[in-house]
Amino acid sequence: MVKSRRFRLVDAFLIVMMILPLVFGIVLKILTNPAAEEGVSISGALIYFTLNMPKWDLPITEAQVNSWLVLITIFWFCLYLTHGLSPKAETKRQHIAEYIVTKTDSLVRENMGEYFKGFAPFIGAVIALSAFSSLTSLLGLFPPTSDLNIIAGWAILVFLLITYYKMKCGLGHYLKSFTEPIFFFTPFNIIGEVATPVSMTFRHYGNVVSGSVISALMAAGLEVLSSWIFGWLPGALGEFPFLRIGLPAVFSAYFDVFSGCLQAFIFAMLTMLNVSGAFALDDYIARKAKKNKNKKAI
Repeated sequence: MVKSRRFRLVDAFLIVMMILPLVFGIVLKILTNPAAEEGVSISGALIYFTLNMPKWDLPITEAQVNSWLVLITIFWFCLYLTHGLSPKAETKRQHIAEYIVTKTDSLVRENMGEYFKGFAPFIGAVIALSAFSSLTSLLGLFPPTSDLNIIAGWAILVFLLITYYKMKCGLGHYLKSFTEPIFFFTPFNIIGEVATPVSMTFRHYGNVVSGSVISALMAAGLEVLSSWIFGWLPGALGEFPFLRIGLPAVFSAYFDVFSGCLQAFIFAMLTMLNVSGAFALDDYIARKAKKNKNKKAI
């Protein structure tokens, strides 16, 4: 495929727009980050400012801003992948785009069934948002997945979807599900209903935050160990943290890259299983057939 000058200019524009939000986040981090304290310092998202609201104030935090920056980056990345599509894939980016779509569609069909095939874009967005959010830590940014409020928001959205598909068979069917298999289990079923978004939140949040904490502790420990081993060297050589060269990157490859992507996949899998598992497809089909039969009778 011969690319015209206009095509290459659009490509360059999309790449710049894709990188710009991350650059903005890095610059904002440098300008607003307080001076680092000595020793191990682990803190939450920085609060930029607070909006006065009628009920309670709304703080705008580093996690919220970075989450929007990730969304904007993903948006331009998708436009870049789909730029110049043709009936027959002639570019590597189109092959990548088709591979992502095919694999996501296959994942949804295998785990949710044919009825939920339209969920593929949503599940793809969940995986991309979660994975990219975790990977922002590689740029020195605060990962949105390290903020409990961000993950809780995702889990609440999933909970609303679960409730919606449970109620597709009717309010009576939904309320009856709390009494199964016997009425005695109603309190436990209610607790289990609420526990679903809570467990999804803390599973994702806990794994990401624990990785960040372990990485910080390891970096501090390596600095102390380096000082203990090489402290006898003269001048600046004795103060240089030799053991922090390379080793933190190895730990980061697991905690930031592998673990972050793994948690994104797990959250997506739980979303698919919880939503599809909450939907009684046979009862829904029977209810719909009964409604159509009554309409014809009228």
